Amino acid sequence: MARTPLRVILSRPRGFCAGVVRAIEIVDKSLDLYSGPVYVRHEIVHNRHVVAELGSKGAVFVEDLADVPDGARVIFSAHGVSKAVESKAKRRDLEVVDATCPLVTKVHRQAHRLHRLGFEILLVGHAGHPEVEGTMGQLPGKIRLIQDVRDAVEVDVADPARVAYVTQTTLSVDDTKEIVDILRKRFPNLAAPPTDDICYATQSRQAAVKRLAERTDLVIVIGAANSSNSNRLVEVASSHGARAYRVESASELKDEWFEGVETVTLTAGASAPEYLVQEVVTYLRERYGAGIEEDADGADEEVYFPLPKELLAAASR
Repeated sequence: MARTPLRVILSRPRGFCAGVVRAIEIVDKSLDLYSGPVYVRHEIVHNRHVVAELGSKGAVFVEDLADVPDGARVIFSAHGVSKAVESKAKRRDLEVVDATCPLVTKVHRQAHRLHRLGFEILLVGHAGHPEVEGTMGQLPGKIRLIQDVRDAVEVDVADPARVAYVTQTTLSVDDTKEIVDILRKRFPNLAAPPTDDICYATQSRQAAVKRLAERTDLVIVIGAANSSNSNRLVEVASSHGARAYRVESASELKDEWFEGVETVTLTAGASAPEYLVQEVVTYLRERYGAGIEEDADGADEEVYFPLPKELLAAASR
């Protein structure tokens, strides 16, 4: 018995966000404009395909500034860095190009403002994520990490009337709301960021997946294992009624996932390039005769973040 042709809906928006586009462009421009090696601290974005492509152009990726020669040029990744890393770079006369996403920089500024106002700061986020390390490192010892509901229930503060929170930009909107609701019940005067810290791209991709998951058998998310926003998309899809899996590329797809499946939603995390999406599309067409359609109810994003002033100035010379 012939199976029903697979229907594949391409979620909109998906893939690269403005902060990722900017970070990659910063590395590309730096390689074009400057002589000598260009070092990048940490993966510029969480995608090994992007990192490999930039490495093939000459970018040198390191995890520690100790691996960067004195006086060399180094790019800070989109996730941001701590004040300690900034100070170390300055002491060693490194030429820094900062590719921190402007939305992460906004969180750093909020933390400093709240600290100046005398608030105890709680950061909702995941331990070990580079963005969280960078944010907590803005005010060492002054920011408390809240990872989950249990932390929100158990955290002790010095003055319940002077507590504020900020969040990692790539969290699940629903999970964060649950944590903040608990904090607000415990600390009625809890100060909130003037705008949502969870970035526009994270929110819009999650909203699209929520909508599509409710009428989809299976959701495939393209993204790296260490991509927070990609992993959150899997969680969101699962919590809204669809089976969901994350893959880095088409080579990780498994036949058993598609047994009895008629409709698939395909999306990509904010660090995943569109060509990986199209590789999966080609695979599904060739293996299952899939019909491909764009999400008719979705919308593309038109957000742009300008390059750092030093790069624009160097390019104009």
